[in-house]
This record gives sequence, structure tokens and C-alpha cells, in this order.
Amino acid sequence: MSATTANAGAAPAASTQAGFRPPNIALTTLGLALASFMQVLDITIANVSLPTIAGNLGGSSSQATWVITSFAVSNAIALPLTGFFTRRFGERKLFMWATLAFVVASLLCGLASSMGLLVTARALQGFVAGPMYPVTQALLISIYPPHKRGQAIALLAMVTVVAPIAGPILGGWITDNYSWEWIFFINIPIGIFASLVVGSQLRGRPERLERPKMDYMGLMTLIVGVGALQVLLDLGNDEDWFNSTKIVVLAIVSVIALTVFVIWELTERDPIVNLRLFRHRNFAAGTAAMVLAYSAFFAVGLLVPLWLQRNLGYTPIWAGFATAPIGILPVLLTPFVGLYATRFDLRVVASFAFIAMAFTSFIRSGFNLDVDFNHIAMVQLWQGLGVALFFMPVLTILLSDLEPHEIAAGSGLATFVRTLGGSFAASLTTWGWNQRSTIHHARLTEHIGAYDPAVLQTVDTLGRGDLQRGAVSLNQMISQQAAQIGFNEIFHLLGILFLAVIVIVWFAKPPFTAKLGGGAAAAGGH
Repeated sequence: MSATTANAGAAPAASTQAGFRPPNIALTTLGLALASFMQVLDITIANVSLPTIAGNLGGSSSQATWVITSFAVSNAIALPLTGFFTRRFGERKLFMWATLAFVVASLLCGLASSMGLLVTARALQGFVAGPMYPVTQALLISIYPPHKRGQAIALLAMVTVVAPIAGPILGGWITDNYSWEWIFFINIPIGIFASLVVGSQLRGRPERLERPKMDYMGLMTLIVGVGALQVLLDLGNDEDWFNSTKIVVLAIVSVIALTVFVIWELTERDPIVNLRLFRHRNFAAGTAAMVLAYSAFFAVGLLVPLWLQRNLGYTPIWAGFATAPIGILPVLLTPFVGLYATRFDLRVVASFAFIAMAFTSFIRSGFNLDVDFNHIAMVQLWQGLGVALFFMPVLTILLSDLEPHEIAAGSGLATFVRTLGGSFAASLTTWGWNQRSTIHHARLTEHIGAYDPAVLQTVDTLGRGDLQRGAVSLNQMISQQAAQIGFNEIFHLLGILFLAVIVIVWFAKPPFTAKLGGGAAAAGGH
């Protein structure tokens, strides 16, 4: 059988998908949104609970980090396989079964009696979560009429922003007031509801099904290459990067496997991951802009809470409150962005978003150790304006020149690259901050002499007569200032990066409209 043999009715399926409407589009949207929120939420919800989990299951803190790493590795592997799964099983069935499998994996996480079982269950949870977001995106686009598709994408953009913010706050509250198991058990009713609602509402939806052959070489090199790369990025800072033999080996394995993967997939007649989607100009430009901007956004989301806790002494919950205002404007503006953004050149809208995010990054580059809660929260609030205008236009641009049957694969591939970008950003940001802090600490102390009368007086004052205690206090003050300078430098660099993304997004060319069956273009939205 041919690798791309479609079943009967596949040809008209592409043209009729866009005309299908579920009996209750609001209920369908709710089910799809809840599933995506649940999946994105679980990326971060366990972070603040790791010490409690490690204590209850008798694991060390380093073992507990694998609760996060196992999810990230398997999720990164599954994301680019979305296109293959949708071709084989169809978007509706893939959504239903992935969501139900996510429920089962969540149940296993909550019931885990050892760290090994929890890590295994999290790996399963991450893998089945991989296709959920891209397929949700494809289903939302297909069930909405052309002039409302921007609203559908804006809704998913809001989920992408709000869920990671809510995760640590919700996870900390559940762990403190109930038990850590419930951060996983809450997925069960949500997942069952979403799967049943979407499955029943989309019954009868035309699907373009094929029976592609299994690309074993592509699958093997993807698993090895992405798995090694994700582990490398997660462990790099703890292992002192390339001073560690483990990291060097992982890097070599990753480079070789991913090089073979790219060459094989570009030459394979029916690849398991369709890298040829990058032939589309808007998809390539939009994905590049998405990866760079999301990486910078991810770095902001990682660095600010760390800085609040390490330098300003905030507790995790108060750090969450200080950063949470970033989600306010995306929630309030999402309906308007989805409704009106497509009336403008989306490159202009995206450019305005990047300017707003660059502006707030430059403001943070001027922070000092005396900055108060209100000022921090206000900057977070204004960054939310950029976030509200960022995701929907860029997502629309990158999907705009894909064929209808390529949307799920394109969304999965773009999300995969975006996820890797976030992993790179997390590792490079924390490494860069530590490196710059060390350099500035050395510079600040190079002129401090042990026998300098002014230094001795300062140490005596800080230690109230105890020179050893005073020396420790002085060193802590210098370390805090050095870390603050490093923080400011990184945010100055992030501001420049946001501005640079503006150039990339202008490589895309209008019209940024959805392709329907027969080549008709839909006005507005994607």
C-alpha cells in the first residue's frame, strides 16, 4: 500500500472540514479550552511541590527534579509526531484518546508510591500531552467560521499565558491545604468532561485519514536526539555544563542523532515529521519569530520569580502574586484582540507587542534591590499588554499559508521548536545570570583590602564588633549587588532580543488568511 494512500472521501474531507459546525460551538470550545488549560497547567503545577513530593516519597531533591525533566523530555518527543498521529487516526480521535490517556497518567501520578513510579507516570503524561495543544488548535480553527478564527486563536493564546502563571500558585495552594496528590487528581474530572464533550460534539466531522508507513529511522533518531538534548538542557547547570563528561556525551549523541534526523526527514518520501513545512514562507518566518519571542518571554517568566526569592527575600507564594499581574490584560483583551486584530496588518500588531515587551524589559534593567512590590507588579501588568498582542498575531501568521490538512502537523512542529526554545532559554538564562553575578562579584571585591581602615570599620559596624560575622555580611551584600547587576544586564539583552524579533516577523507576507478547500481564502483570522 502506498505510504500516503488516503481512505475514501479523503479528498473532499479537506474542503468540508472548514464547513463543519458542532451542535453547540460554545460547549465544544469550553471542552477544548479546558483540555489545553489542564495540559499547559501541568507543565508548571508540580514545580513548587517538589520538596513536599521528595519528602513524602523518600527521594532526594535531585531525584525530584526528574518529575519535571521526564515530562519535558517525553513531551518534546511527542510534539513533532502530532502530524503523523493525525494522519493515521484523525484529529477528533487523537484528541479524545490523548485526553483520556492524560487522565489515566494523572491518576497514576497521584497514586505513585515511589519516586520511580511517579517519574514514569510523568513521562507517560508528558508524551500523551504532546499532541493535545496542536490538535486543539487545529480543531478550534476548523469549527469556527473564517471571521471568528482570530478569536479562537486568541483564546488559546490566553490559555498559553495564564496556565503557566496559575500553575505554581495553584500547586502551592493545593499542596499547603490538601496534599500534593491532588495537583494530579484534579485533572481527572476535567479531562473526562473535555474528552466526552468534544468527542460527542465533533461526531461526524470529516477527517482526512491516511495510512502512512512507520518511519522507524526518523522515530529512533528523534527520540535519541531530542531526549539527549532535553536532558542536557535540564541538567547542564547542575553538572557545570561541558566540564562534565555526562554533558559532553549527551551533546555528542544529540548532535549526531539530530543531524541524521534532519537529513533523513528531508530526503524521506514519507517522513514521520514533515520538516518540508518550512518551505512555506509565513510558517518559517512566523515560527522563527515565535521561538525567539517565546524564549525571551519564558526567560522573563523564569528569571523574575527567581530574582524575587533569591535577591529580595520573597516567599514562593508572594513571588507568584508579584508576577501574576502579567495575566490580567491578556484575559481582559483576548476577546478584542481576536475580534479586531485581523482588521490590521498582523505584522504591525506583533511589532507593537514586541515593543511593549522590550520596553518592560528595559525598565527591569534599571531595577535595584530597593524596588517595591507595587512597582514590580505594575511592570508585570504592562508586559501583559505585549503578551496579549503577541501570541494571536504570530500564531495566525505562522499557520496562514499551510494547507488545511497541514495545520495540526504545523502546529505540532512549531510548538515543538517553541518548547525547545524555552528549554534553551531556561538553561542559558540561569547560566548567564550566575556567570555575570560571579564576574561582577570579582570586580566589586578586587579593590577591597583586608587592611583598609574603611573596610575594617565597615566590617566592624556590620558585625557589631564581630569581624567574622561582619565579613560574612559584607560578602552577602556584595553578592546581592553583583546578582542585581547581572539581572539588569540580562534584561537589557532581552529587551534588544524583543526588538530584533520585529525584523523577523516582517519577512512574512500577507495575506494572513486561512486556506480553505479549493483554495478559497477566508477573510480575517486564521
